[in-house]
Amino acid sequence: PLSPQELHSGRFWRGVLAELVATLIFVGVVLGASAAPGPLAPALAGGLVAGGLVCTLGGPQANPALTLALLCTRKLSALRGAVGVLAQCTGAALASAAARAALPDDAGLVTRVSVPILSPSLALPPGTAQVSLRQVSAAGTAGTALAWETFATFQLALAAFATAEHAAPHAGLALGSAVTAGALAAGPFSGGSMNPARSLGPAIVTGVWDDHWVSWGTLGPPRSPSEGGS
Repeated sequence: PLSPQELHSGRFWRGVLAELVATLIFVGVVLGASAAPGPLAPALAGGLVAGGLVCTLGGPQANPALTLALLCTRKLSALRGAVGVLAQCTGAALASAAARAALPDDAGLVTRVSVPILSPSLALPPGTAQVSLRQVSAAGTAGTALAWETFATFQLALAAFATAEHAAPHAGLALGSAVTAGALAAGPFSGGSMNPARSLGPAIVTGVWDDHWVSWGTLGPPRSPSEGGS
């Protein structure tokens, strides 16, 4: 276990820096690809960059869900896990801020689980302003989105644990494939984030928090966007 004294260790801070940089690169690549129409580009981009990061940086999870899985299996200390998650969220926020400045609008940043629509059955008195109601996407409910997000995150965590002892190219291929498969499978329901930090960064810079709890549902819900593309 990591003691507080090891906060003075260079190895500890190199690991934290690796988490920040890896998450920044991952989220930046996925957000850039999300500007393209359709779900295929961000899913492929997420898988490719995840595999590349495993082959080049090796150890970083770049994902609070994977960090929590390591904590639960006692493969990571609580201190390292907490600081690592903070670094991941910081990297995601920095990447999201840069993407927002570079992209023409916020459309590529946010993939909503639910969208505001006008209810056709709502009877409004004459002269009353139209009321916008929230309806979960046609693919299902917020509960459906949570179930698919949980499943996609589980298969990603399983791939991460199964390849932990493998050489980098094999681990990179397996993890990259798991990211792409999960994003494509869960995308129509939850956006296929599988990464709470990837969802948190765009939510911070855009202020869109609709159904964001779905992205953190496997960790324990707050209230609010499920961001798409891995």
